[in-house]
Amino acid sequence: MAKRKVEKNKSLLTGIIISVLIIAALFASGKLEAEFNQDDGKDVTGISENNGITVHFLDVGQGDSEFIELPDGQCMLIDAGESSYGESVSASIRSFGYSKIDYLVATHPHSDHIGGLKTVIDSFEVGNVYMPRATSTSGTYETLLKTIMNKGLKIKTVNAGLGFETQGGAYIEFLSPAGSSYDDLNNFSAVLKLTYNDDSYLFMGDAEALAEKEMLDNYAYELDCDVLKVGHHGSKSSSSKSFINAVSPDYAVISCGQDNSYGHPNSETLETLESASAQIYRTDEQGTVVIRSEGDGIYEVSYEVDS
Repeated sequence: MAKRKVEKNKSLLTGIIISVLIIAALFASGKLEAEFNQDDGKDVTGISENNGITVHFLDVGQGDSEFIELPDGQCMLIDAGESSYGESVSASIRSFGYSKIDYLVATHPHSDHIGGLKTVIDSFEVGNVYMPRATSTSGTYETLLKTIMNKGLKIKTVNAGLGFETQGGAYIEFLSPAGSSYDDLNNFSAVLKLTYNDDSYLFMGDAEALAEKEMLDNYAYELDCDVLKVGHHGSKSSSSKSFINAVSPDYAVISCGQDNSYGHPNSETLETLESASAQIYRTDEQGTVVIRSEGDGIYEVSYEVDS
């Protein structure tokens, strides 16, 4: 019994060492740009006629993935669900008319968010990769890091306050993570706010109450937005009343799987969103939800109900 325990500990230690070495290689000087540098590429392969924002909250079951069509033909992908959804996310992106992903965000090292990113990265030209400096010894996370390294991409470290303007005039700012150490990987989630003239979207990843409090402390007057991608699939550990009141969303989108074992979304979370007068959309009920706006504060919502 003691021998098995030693072997198990050695295996764990080996996994940790490998993960740390990969992370160090990717986040080292020369492979890391802590501040954003505007992409010099002029090969805009998306839909150049797009002068607004279109967000596809992709139905990836009990996972998370958002594809954002930005003004002037650029685009962003936030997460890609479990690895089994990599092909369908890639197919969706191609169907929207894109062959390059200008900005790719891996919110945190959980497989239901980053699992499909390996396939996506292998399938497309990728401009900029954003990730928080979180560590995990999971095979999914190590595979993602190796894929990024093998493609010669650089990781830009996500911290609260990092922001940049896209070539079409949209502004993206990361509001979290504010700290460098959390007990729960969910609180490392890269939370970003997208603003385009009078339009505003907030994407929460799996950020929970602790990260929400930090954002309330640091960005109390910047949290208000029109469209909220609800944190952690509508779990009761996220979407605190004080945070939702500060965000005051007109639209709230919850990404979760049908009849999932976690009971997402939680009834208390739904009540909190309803009390804030948010219109609620759910991928488990409506499939992929699409929200479009043109910078004038007017939103068009459509969805694809699974047959």
